[in-house]
Amino acid sequence: MRLMYLGDVVGRAGREKACQVIPDLRRSLGLDFVAVCAENAAHGFGLTASIAQDFFASGVDALTLGNHAWDQREMIAYIDREPRILRPINYPVGTPGRGAMLYTTAAGRRVLVVQCMGRLFMDPLDDPFAAVNAELERFRLGGGVDAVIVDIHAEATSEKMALGHFCDGRASLVAGTHSHIPTADVQIFPSGTAYITDLGMCGDYDSVIGMKKDVAVSRFVRKMPTDKLSPATGDATVCGVVVQTDDRTGLAMSVHPIRIGGRLQSAMPVFDNETP
Repeated sequence: MRLMYLGDVVGRAGREKACQVIPDLRRSLGLDFVAVCAENAAHGFGLTASIAQDFFASGVDALTLGNHAWDQREMIAYIDREPRILRPINYPVGTPGRGAMLYTTAAGRRVLVVQCMGRLFMDPLDDPFAAVNAELERFRLGGGVDAVIVDIHAEATSEKMALGHFCDGRASLVAGTHSHIPTADVQIFPSGTAYITDLGMCGDYDSVIGMKKDVAVSRFVRKMPTDKLSPATGDATVCGVVVQTDDRTGLAMSVHPIRIGGRLQSAMPVFDNETP
């Protein structure tokens, strides 16, 4: 089975580039399931229903959010009606939406996606480890679930990596989001879980984490009020990973970074003789 997860989509440049390349990637890579972190897709802050529909029309199976989940107020009412959008599972009980969902692919395979948010340097939410563990105990990889993707939307690299090891052997992929910078630690942990500390962003990298660089730099240099931050609008790069799983166990056989277009050096998966 082949799974793709793309990092934080920032603004129009990021979402247009992602929606442009996803259909071709589904065909050329033989992808079974596509997830995208879309929490910065609406002008850099949150997600709207219409933008979500654009992603679904391009071939996305699941969208994840994070600390900007409620920046667009329409999402509060919409998320309960759309099971393909996930917010952090460790929000308090009673928060709209869901943090985990079991999806069925066109071929009948079952993919569990769990999305959580870290607590170091972030909002003081419930324990992400306990929340993720409850889902992994409920839906066991290889026991009726063909693949498991766990997203940790967090600031601290240590917290992301700790959750990766915590899930090792129980998830196909643990991927970090939120930092908007692709990390170079793509690997498979000893018990078979693919891991990356941060997928990076889908956006214009001639920027400060996707935002126009002049305003962002001025905030650091002058420490004075500035114009509002807004997404950079140049040529975007699409960043993420593709994981090949073992059909028997659901564990990772390989994991490859994806970087398409824009300013970053291009990278595409090479699967050798692996069978999708």
